[in-house]
Amino acid sequence: MSDVSAIKDLVTKHQNLKKEISKVIVGQHEVIDQILLSIYSGGHSLLIGVPGLAKTLMVNTIAQTLGLNFKRIQFTPDLMPSDILGSEVLDQNRNFKFFKGPIFSNIILADEINRTPPKTQAALLEAMQERSVTIAGKQYKLELPYFVLATQNPIEQEGTYPLPEAQLDRFMFAIELKYPTIEEEILITKATTNDESSQVNTLFSAEEILQVQHLVRRIPVPDNVVEYAVKLVNSTRRNLPTASDYVKQYIDWGAGPRASQNLVLGAKAHAAISGKFSPDIEDVKSVAMGILRHRIIKNYKAEAEGISKEDIINTLL
Repeated sequence: MSDVSAIKDLVTKHQNLKKEISKVIVGQHEVIDQILLSIYSGGHSLLIGVPGLAKTLMVNTIAQTLGLNFKRIQFTPDLMPSDILGSEVLDQNRNFKFFKGPIFSNIILADEINRTPPKTQAALLEAMQERSVTIAGKQYKLELPYFVLATQNPIEQEGTYPLPEAQLDRFMFAIELKYPTIEEEILITKATTNDESSQVNTLFSAEEILQVQHLVRRIPVPDNVVEYAVKLVNSTRRNLPTASDYVKQYIDWGAGPRASQNLVLGAKAHAAISGKFSPDIEDVKSVAMGILRHRIIKNYKAEAEGISKEDIINTLL
């Protein structure tokens, strides 16, 4: 199949996928789009939202429609790295045998990732970056496609361990979940208080998702789009000679080079699901909020004046 046909096929499959997911999940179209974009791009996502917004159900439903294995890890203060990665156990023949932990799955839901200490959070780093884990000096490859979806509760910050910037940077998207509208909440309440349960169909296989990821990387990008993405990321850095007064006023730290890479990859995936054969600047703008939100550190002045990261990004755009 040519890349042109593959993109047309992806547009149809993406629409069907969203219809299938909407059997279970009401609304949240933008959130679902961003999660799927990160899967098509081979990235990870951080979901930020209060409890009860169906984050787990959403991930489980997406995993079913994509035909992938799904494991949920509930992060708690006493969780150890071996609880995630697995451990070596001495069997009756006095040989060490490795028992795989829940990290060995296609989609990992890291629930309330900021509830666990940094040592356990760091256990995910190698898996997210290298798609492998090292136990007792031996490296184990993870099954592809591999995708971490972490959730974080923005309200309850007592007894939490905020994710370090190095770990945050590993996530392609930081996606904010908003409350449903009244109309959506009425539909949700009706659907979840009766005795019927919706079944979703599997529309992809693991092999097809890997093909989509390769397709996205093959999409050509005009130089002006790459330049726009890099200049946008550069505009968040206050210590550069070209930094604007606005950035110097409100930003403490800007985004790194991984943001530029993710903007281009995200723009390619966004163009593909829109039926375009090459991304333009509008595609970069469409994914910029989710990609830059967690990579910018605002200062006390921004905090004091009630200026959000979203305000800063919109101004830079």
